[in-house]
Amino acid sequence: MESHSNRGVFFYFRKWIRLILLPLVQGTEEVLVGGQAVIEGVMMRSPHAWAVAVRKASGSVAVSQNYLDRPSERHPWLKYPLLRGLGVLGQAMVLGVRALRYSALEALDEEKAAEVKAKKKPEFSNWLLTLNLVCSLGFFILFYKFLPLYVATFIQHHYGVIHNFIAFNLVDGVIRLALFLAFLVLLAQSKEIKRVFEYHGAEHKVVWAFETTGGHVDLENARHATRFHPRCGTSFLLVVMVIALVIYLFLPFRSFAWKLISRILLLPVIAGVSYEFIRFAAKSQGWIWRWASQPGLWLQRITTREPDDTQLEVAMKALESAMELEKTRGGELVIA
Repeated sequence: MESHSNRGVFFYFRKWIRLILLPLVQGTEEVLVGGQAVIEGVMMRSPHAWAVAVRKASGSVAVSQNYLDRPSERHPWLKYPLLRGLGVLGQAMVLGVRALRYSALEALDEEKAAEVKAKKKPEFSNWLLTLNLVCSLGFFILFYKFLPLYVATFIQHHYGVIHNFIAFNLVDGVIRLALFLAFLVLLAQSKEIKRVFEYHGAEHKVVWAFETTGGHVDLENARHATRFHPRCGTSFLLVVMVIALVIYLFLPFRSFAWKLISRILLLPVIAGVSYEFIRFAAKSQGWIWRWASQPGLWLQRITTREPDDTQLEVAMKALESAMELEKTRGGELVIA
């Protein structure tokens, strides 16, 4: 009985880790074609549709698809700078959770999936996902806000050179970046996470093939496409951390409590500013875009792996399914 309970706890812990990884494996712009890796599959989205394809234990591919409205189409006030970034990122997270829930169930073997579907109540499932989101946010604040601040404060007590608040905030930012990179490298050692990163590579390759061939994607051109794509959540997270470092640099607070509170309260502002920066850089396609995307491309050597043909087929199926719905809405995709 205890062994069964431990397996259950481990199962939900793995789901929580995957939820934390969502920003790393999903696109963050309001782009025409984008997506993310999920458990044994890929989610793809077009302007007004999204679909998730998952390789089942039997070898078949399960697909779920639905229509999609941009946040600014439902709420006009989300068209404004800073606010629109929060809308796009919020929608990306909601879609990511839905895709993750679907893929987690479909990736199970047939007997276990039927058992879970029969026993699990929707209310419990929604409550569990909410709890996962809360835990993920708590982990983010603890690991990327509290811990760097605590370590910087410890260093400050032993080295007077960082008593200046600008120097202190700079050290805090460097520690935050180091923790992010260390956490990423550590997670990449997991066999299950490597599978997610392989599907991440498949998603990138299929999107690249779509963008470089005028919308015609087959297994051959997907194989030869690069798995490194500048429009990736990894790049966005790095931009967020650099912009946070710059903004936090000039926070004049002396007490530990106010330093922590100010960092938490500024999270929506930093997310909005980061989105606007990425949006501007992507449109300019100049040196700013090359500078902003390059570190993310380097990090994708960790967050992506070369996929096999079966994983590419799943990514292609997800894109094809999203495109089917897009065409019924009268949409005509323009290659970005």
